[in-house]
Amino acid sequence: MKIAVYGKKFNDNFIPSVQFLFNKLDVKQVELLVYETFANFVYPKIHLPSKHKVFKTAEELKEQNADIVLSVGGDGTILDCITLIRQTGIPILGINTGRLGFLSSISREEIGHAITHVLEQNYSIDERSLLHLESENQSFNGFPFALNEITLNKKDSSSMITVHTYIDGEYLNSYWADGLIVATPTGSTAYSLSCGGPILVPGAENFIITPISPHNLNVRPIVVCDSSKITLRIEGRDENFLVALDSRSENIGTKETITITKANFKVKLVKLPNESFNQTLRNKLMWGMDRRN
Repeated sequence: MKIAVYGKKFNDNFIPSVQFLFNKLDVKQVELLVYETFANFVYPKIHLPSKHKVFKTAEELKEQNADIVLSVGGDGTILDCITLIRQTGIPILGINTGRLGFLSSISREEIGHAITHVLEQNYSIDERSLLHLESENQSFNGFPFALNEITLNKKDSSSMITVHTYIDGEYLNSYWADGLIVATPTGSTAYSLSCGGPILVPGAENFIITPISPHNLNVRPIVVCDSSKITLRIEGRDENFLVALDSRSENIGTKETITITKANFKVKLVKLPNESFNQTLRNKLMWGMDRRN
């Protein structure tokens, strides 16, 4: 099996866990590809297997026929990893060196167990929908897609902004708020949740429109069908605002129109045996746990 490893910087207390990961892959004689920037970061900290190769682009991964990408970091690292692998369809498994980790769910204690399942091909694939942004001026390096959410935000002013919102061409509302989030089911446990949005199961064929600190208290998040075309036009006292795709952001001008639809491809996440979304919710959000003792 050929496995690629993608990652970003991590705290020194994770060095033993990352070393264990590479040792495990080396012992199992895995053909190993390491993202060049990550390799340069870990060289002074750990020992990499001598037979590893480095890669920089999705094209190199595809040429090398990588079976799986291991993302070493938090959920943000997986989001960055998606912008690298793009539409290649290579499955991703997240090794969590971050905090909460809804997407990057494998803890340091579970690394050996997870790698064993991967090498035995004892896993399934969980496909996740993405959002596609269409605009005249936003490029996002040729990858205008988001796994979690697309967000419109004020930039330099403390004044609220107005986001005129249309669903399939029909006027829905003008949101007077600090911003507006359009989230996928995957993103329902991210920024949208912190702004009062509902949690959707990953397979739900819906998007969530969630205002950020709305002026009108009767304005609430709304769930729409993911086949909808959502059109947004922003205005306010400033001339420039921010549009963000997950962790990437660009400027957007006043009264500029953007359109959000469902992407024509999906991201593949590796799902190990006995993993479930309900279990993740219980573990990460501590549901069903009595903390009074």
